[in-house]
Amino acid sequence: MIRRLFTILGLVIFITCLTFASEKETESVKIDEQVKDWSLKDTEDKLHSLKKLGEEKKAILLIFLATQCPVVDDYIVRINALNKEYKERDVQIVGVHSNKHEKIEEIKKYKEKHELAFTILKDTDNVLADYFNARRTPEVFLIDSKKILRYRGAIDDSRQDPKTQYLRSNLDLVLEGRTIPDKQKKTRAIGCLIKRVRKTDIDRTP
Repeated sequence: MIRRLFTILGLVIFITCLTFASEKETESVKIDEQVKDWSLKDTEDKLHSLKKLGEEKKAILLIFLATQCPVVDDYIVRINALNKEYKERDVQIVGVHSNKHEKIEEIKKYKEKHELAFTILKDTDNVLADYFNARRTPEVFLIDSKKILRYRGAIDDSRQDPKTQYLRSNLDLVLEGRTIPDKQKKTRAIGCLIKRVRKTDIDRTP
């Protein structure tokens, strides 16, 4: 009887540990939560951290990009315009490439071709994509000066003829120190799915 109780207790502890490990592996940040510090290398093999990127900045804007996504191509001019305008207002824009098949040289060529004048990071193992639960390109994540995630989703409401500027409206509110209304904190991003690295035997990501 005692042996059976110890066996059951051992199984409970084992399952609890597995559950805890699983939760740690799938940790992600949610709207209005503080973003933990992280670091990734850029296309020149230089390491960048959230802490360093955000120094003396009023906001950080992460944009998940892809070299072979027609939707990203449609937004490139608008993304460059955002960088030019908001750089002068102390906003740090950072491009993130998380697709498993994209090589550094390919990302470099894409950056040069489209004259992207902001930091571009390579998310080799989808660490950042998983943490932010990013699914598509382009998808944006707005972080304020206190490292709180304030908005996630689309840049605007149309890849061709936008009528509503989701990102600009929320950026302006954050820079003015105002609160983003709950209904504006998250929108549905349109674009290409991020191709992830298969991490376990049960991961069916293509």
